[in-house]
Amino acid sequence: MTSHRIGYSRVSTTDQNPDSQADALERAGVDQVHIEKYTGTKASRPVWDQVRAILRKGDTLVITRLDRLGRSSRDLIEIAQWLDDNGIALQATEQPIDTSTPEGRMFYTILSAFAQFEREMIVARTVDGLAAARARGRSGGRKASLTAAQVTRIRKAHDNGTSVTELAEDFKVSRPTIYRALETTPAK
Repeated sequence: MTSHRIGYSRVSTTDQNPDSQADALERAGVDQVHIEKYTGTKASRPVWDQVRAILRKGDTLVITRLDRLGRSSRDLIEIAQWLDDNGIALQATEQPIDTSTPEGRMFYTILSAFAQFEREMIVARTVDGLAAARARGRSGGRKASLTAAQVTRIRKAHDNGTSVTELAEDFKVSRPTIYRALETTPAK
């Protein structure tokens, strides 16, 4: 049975670029690189689920850093247990993690705690920043894509038979934005 080195890379948002991770994984000699653009706070992620399905006993999962695999220590410990139960090693290119060694397992445990701590600090700073902005009369969140007048025009056009796709193209927004606009206005 031939063992494989499977690379997994993740960025949290679609506007982040995973190229540096992909390059590092290729330099590490992986057979395949799987790139995910999805938050690390979710245990189930589409590409990660695909990677889990192809990993076999004797394979090595290669990542760049532990925080690319997940953010919560609970999730990272569950992943480590799953890898161990299935005879799969884990290596990180930028950290001293190689779960095929006792030292590597120790570093994995320590760094998973730091990954969760970092995530919790980000959340705390965000909450503090939003509270400070509200105290100054500003509300957080993204600026609305559509004005109230545009939402009214969208409802009227949709009631007259214009498709959601056409409306999205006309107003230069996504279809989900059109659906949300339609949900806020009653059909006539």
